[in-house]
Amino acid sequence: MIRAVFFVLIMAASVGLAQAREVSIGAFEGVWRGSAVSESDISTHFRVTARDMDVEIRGESGGGFSVRWATILRQKGIPDAPVEVLKEARVSFVPDPDRKKVWRSARGGDPMSGEGYYWARLEEQTLTVYGLGVAADGTAELQVYRRTLTDLGMELEFIRTVDGQPVRTARGKLIKFAK
Repeated sequence: MIRAVFFVLIMAASVGLAQAREVSIGAFEGVWRGSAVSESDISTHFRVTARDMDVEIRGESGGGFSVRWATILRQKGIPDAPVEVLKEARVSFVPDPDRKKVWRSARGGDPMSGEGYYWARLEEQTLTVYGLGVAADGTAELQVYRRTLTDLGMELEFIRTVDGQPVRTARGKLIKFAK
């Protein structure tokens, strides 16, 4: 009995170590598809909604990479028949010359002019992409996309804050559809 318990503890520890391993940006490359549940207090009729997601990550020359993501939102209309809206974005990143495992948008982006500014960082098995924008009234919006590789695919955590206050979160799972 003690041997069995010891074996289970060793196996659990080794799984934890495997999950905490460092990976390169290449481990994220491919086409990923899945769904998420979004939560927000913005709308009384659409506090919890379903999203369909596609993410494509590709390596680029010089150690950079690009991320293209598409999301079908269902957060407007009537609750029994929500309006589907497709949101898409593509950002190319280049390595930051002064920081290891940090990338900046290849195209500057000026948040004060209505353009988003993006940067990314890689820590263990999580690729985090940040997007910063400034609205016409000067309020700041930050979107954070955490994509974590797991044994079963990829987990997504999305947080949108406006002036430091969370206004929407989404959590989902994606599987690798193509290399």
